[in-house]
Amino acid sequence: MFSKTRIRSFTKNSFTDTNTKTADIMPDGYQETIEKGISAVRFFNRNMSYGKGTKEENIAKLKDEIDKADAIVIGAGAGLSTSAGFIYSGERFEKYFFDFAERFGIRDMYSGGFYPFPDEETQWAWWARHIYYNRYIDAPKRVYEDLLKLVRDKDYFVITTNVDHQFQRAGFDRKRLFYTQGDYGLFQSVNPMIRKTYDNEDWVMKAMEAQGFEKDGQGEFRVPEDGELSMRIPSDLIPRCPDDGSDMTMNLRADNSFVEDEGWHRASAAYSDFLRRHENLHVLYLELGVGANTPVIIKYPFWQMTLANKKAVYACLNYGEAFCPGEIEDRSICIDGDIWEILMKL
Repeated sequence: MFSKTRIRSFTKNSFTDTNTKTADIMPDGYQETIEKGISAVRFFNRNMSYGKGTKEENIAKLKDEIDKADAIVIGAGAGLSTSAGFIYSGERFEKYFFDFAERFGIRDMYSGGFYPFPDEETQWAWWARHIYYNRYIDAPKRVYEDLLKLVRDKDYFVITTNVDHQFQRAGFDRKRLFYTQGDYGLFQSVNPMIRKTYDNEDWVMKAMEAQGFEKDGQGEFRVPEDGELSMRIPSDLIPRCPDDGSDMTMNLRADNSFVEDEGWHRASAAYSDFLRRHENLHVLYLELGVGANTPVIIKYPFWQMTLANKKAVYACLNYGEAFCPGEIEDRSICIDGDIWEILMKL
């Protein structure tokens, strides 16, 4: 899903590390949710439904469920961040990656993560921009903040495949968040013996300055007026692991080399515990913008848990992909449309 290019990492003091420990005694919420997803694939037939009622009726029903539910489990996919304005192509891409587009023919941020750049200096210049504009700035639209307003006073938990840190930036309780697929703000060593992650904020800021980006009055990096940017960072800025000097890469799940650090395991255990404590209560499984890339992590488990708990309700908010299995149609709310527009109506 993400670039597997092996890239070297920082200088010794340019970031902090998160020590990892074996989490044998912790419940594994990630593995448990995968097992639920696989179970759902085997159980549900192909009788999919777009739900019952009009869009207006379903919005009213969802508002009522949010008010009355004992607990809300939010499952967030890429569609939520897209609704918030984190779009990987078009105007936003051309604004910050125009030079990469012109020189290498890259047409969007996603495909750029797989491009075979000619050297590490260029490759890390790309990743510094990609990380900064998708992790260290607020989303263009207040989708996450509006979502928080709806659930702030509820007993909630969030599981997400997004890696852009926007739940924390919006003020969600970090103890109620499980980022399953990594974080743009973390690096890991390519040495499989080092099971740590490393905060990259300081490095990203230095790499942005090295390319010629300038900060505006709000402290956000912008393209300078003359449009002159470097597509390379100095060789001494190529990041290296502070523990053994090895190459570094993004902490994004691409294969079994993905580092699940101590913080990841704590979040996984917290998710498992939350589901266990609420499994027989009135739970709203609120799915937001989950597509077909990784349905076994959120979508399919939500279906399975709704089926297993007669008090549970499944809600799916998605643009063009709001549907549910026929087996839970009577306890499902499917709303097709832009997530932010739906949240504002709530």
